[in-house]
Amino acid sequence: MNLLRSVATVGVFTLLSRVLGFARDIVIAGVIGTGPVADAWAVAFRFPNLFRRVVGEGAFNAAFVPLYAKRLEGEGEPAATYFAERILAVLLAGLLTLTVILLVAMPWIMLAYAPGFNDDPEKSALATTLTQVALPYLLFMSLCALYAGILNTHGRFGWAAGVQALLNVVLLAALGIVWALDRPAIGAAQWGHALAWGVSAAGLAQFLMLVYASGRDKVRLRLRRPRLDGEVRRFFVLAFPGIIAGGISQISIFIATVIATLEDGGPALLYYADRIYQFPLGLVGVAMGIVLLPAISRHLRGGRADLAQHWQNRGIEFAMLLTLPAAVALVVIAQPIVATLFERGAFTAEDSAAVASILMVFGIGLPAFILNKVLTPAFFAREDTATPMRFAVATLILDVALSAGFFFLFGVIGIAIGTTIAAWINVSLLGGTLLRRGDLVLDDRLKSRLPRAALASLAMGAGLLAAMGILWANPTGELDRAIALLALCLSGMAAYAVFVLLTRASSVKELREAFGRS
Repeated sequence: MNLLRSVATVGVFTLLSRVLGFARDIVIAGVIGTGPVADAWAVAFRFPNLFRRVVGEGAFNAAFVPLYAKRLEGEGEPAATYFAERILAVLLAGLLTLTVILLVAMPWIMLAYAPGFNDDPEKSALATTLTQVALPYLLFMSLCALYAGILNTHGRFGWAAGVQALLNVVLLAALGIVWALDRPAIGAAQWGHALAWGVSAAGLAQFLMLVYASGRDKVRLRLRRPRLDGEVRRFFVLAFPGIIAGGISQISIFIATVIATLEDGGPALLYYADRIYQFPLGLVGVAMGIVLLPAISRHLRGGRADLAQHWQNRGIEFAMLLTLPAAVALVVIAQPIVATLFERGAFTAEDSAAVASILMVFGIGLPAFILNKVLTPAFFAREDTATPMRFAVATLILDVALSAGFFFLFGVIGIAIGTTIAAWINVSLLGGTLLRRGDLVLDDRLKSRLPRAALASLAMGAGLLAAMGILWANPTGELDRAIALLALCLSGMAAYAVFVLLTRASSVKELREAFGRS
């Protein structure tokens, strides 16, 4: 397996999904802005989307992939398929039960989930309805994670990554349909209802596509009667802490949304900032985590510990080579990014300034968010989900305390400050433990390249800051903003490439080899 080539496959499809996601959010910002419907939608979408990011972006597979890979390497395809069928049976039964419970209990759940809406019965009722309509997405995404884990273990990363784009395609289609049929006014509740129904429809479409892809790869799962035998219990014993550990950043954002409901417009501001920093997180962190887990798992199961260490080092190296410049860019050009993407219609210049300040703080935390994704596979591949879970719970408690405290001091930006501090502490715990156990040994290449990548990123940031004074002096109109932002991004990328070569953080030859076939 070629690490960077596989990451690039996932990254390209993730890029397509993120671009479509920005198109979706640009339309959403234009039709509902940061008003009450936007708050209700942000809260409603966060609930099922939490499960998508937790289970769909690697946490579910923290338990499934190592166990599936063990059977695939040791007993062959039939044994691995039989194991997957038994997991599917129990998972489907449990998820159907959970979905029904949540549908019935949602009015009471919303009292705690969005306490800031309790004084506005109309907003609370709309958020409850939209969440109930979108809930089936939770079921479909969990099933998608199972099929994605199978495909990824077989090295078929394209299908699992490609279906991400369907969510945004379907949501854009839903907005187009409601506009064509009803022509709702800006800020009308019809937009929120269209989005919620689109979420459920997208989940079904994604699930059916992955079932088809697995069939093409000669992996067809039969539906069996659910039975909690020893192997299945072992999976769920590993899965629960793995979901907590792998989904810590998403759980923290989920809780942050709860806190943000205490300020009018808070959930929407947090939502838009989250959408932007999730772009590099998905392209690099999620993609790297998805590829590293089956790679390290299969090397360890095959007795190739040296290769597992090698790919862990290369994962950190390439992740930081791509992440550090992105983090610097989010801090330096946050205002141009937000204004260009969202400032139109119901989204005002004041909204841009507020979202940009939150985005800058998330930019500081971006390397930590991505390193969490890169380091946790080293635990999961060794069937140790308990240690990351303990760290995750501890930092989650710290995150909630810091976010709540800073929120009452600084407003919504305080939530971002608390989340960023907690993320860096979690990375310190994960990395320190791996180093102490000997499960991560930093090689000379990594120790040499990381400082050089940091230096190249800072130099690029200085160049971007100077370029802003020229390219973003006084943009007027959407087209001027778009051209100025494009020029900033292209100049930043060019400058970073030059500084990478000058500092020898990487080389053209190494990158060509990294993307080549192995």
